[in-house]
Amino acid sequence: MSERLVDDALQAEDNLLELSLRPQTLSQYIGQTKVKDQLQIYITAARQREESLDHVLLYGPPGLGKTTLARVIANEMEVDVKSTTGPAIEKPGDLVALLNELSAGDVLFIDEIHRLPRIVEEVLYSAMEDFYVDIMVGQGPTAHAVRFPLPPFTLVGATTRAGMLSKPLRDRFGIVSHLEYYEEKDLEKILMRSASIFNTELVESGAVELARRSRGTPRIANRLLKRVRDYAEVKSNGVVDEACAHEALEMLGVDEAGLDVVDQKLLHAIIDLYHGGPVGLSTLAVNISEETDTVESMYEPYLIQKGFLKRTKMGRVATQKAYDHLGILFVAEKN
Repeated sequence: MSERLVDDALQAEDNLLELSLRPQTLSQYIGQTKVKDQLQIYITAARQREESLDHVLLYGPPGLGKTTLARVIANEMEVDVKSTTGPAIEKPGDLVALLNELSAGDVLFIDEIHRLPRIVEEVLYSAMEDFYVDIMVGQGPTAHAVRFPLPPFTLVGATTRAGMLSKPLRDRFGIVSHLEYYEEKDLEKILMRSASIFNTELVESGAVELARRSRGTPRIANRLLKRVRDYAEVKSNGVVDEACAHEALEMLGVDEAGLDVVDQKLLHAIIDLYHGGPVGLSTLAVNISEETDTVESMYEPYLIQKGFLKRTKMGRVATQKAYDHLGILFVAEKN
């Protein structure tokens, strides 16, 4: 599968891009006002008591700033942060090694925490709750557990699938925050800030056009800005205004609602081949030559959130809004 410009998953070029654009404090972090306000209270209270911050679970669609927010939390607490991912911690010893590197108050950030192996997750319970882990020493009849104390620390877990976390692990997070898709006004502010870092002249009308097609996701907004900047430098006078952004995004195949060729292909398959649905996920995936997991996790969430697609017990159904967007006459099915 080729990389999509509007894919909200992290791509290779995003690593350096995001490092340069990431805000360092809550005051610099644009959007997610409710989450920020709550975290500001919890962080201030923890610092006044000279305690580590309670464990934090951040969940929501990819590309909304969960990793950035974890680093902001560490900066606000004035502590170090160590980062890893769920799949990277394959056995309890890997987790113990990470925990052993922490100082009092430090942040351990685990991305994709829902993918932790169950045996590792069970070791994490005592570490989160009572700040110790039991290490098995010896083999056979002489094997015994040795309790290894840990300094108080803050676990920040991030996941796009909160429902896949086990209840015992989820219950050990004292702070649970849901990150939502961004408002266009917040995306415009993010784009203007990014443009200043890129030394790109972005006028307000250009920011509005980019924000409108960014699927409510800062990562996609910044990626589109980079591509439109290239277009402006080569095809225009270097200024990204509404006309320039419109022409560049049309060339890139990103329409007014932020849908790309794959999104449109998916909706056309439901409408043209199955009369609007319902159609099963596996059948739909075969028709657009994608894996079922890819369709379910990468394509459907935004289409559903924008009202173009519905999930029913019988399968996927294209809405009237999808027909209107694609310029296809909607004919209601007769009972």
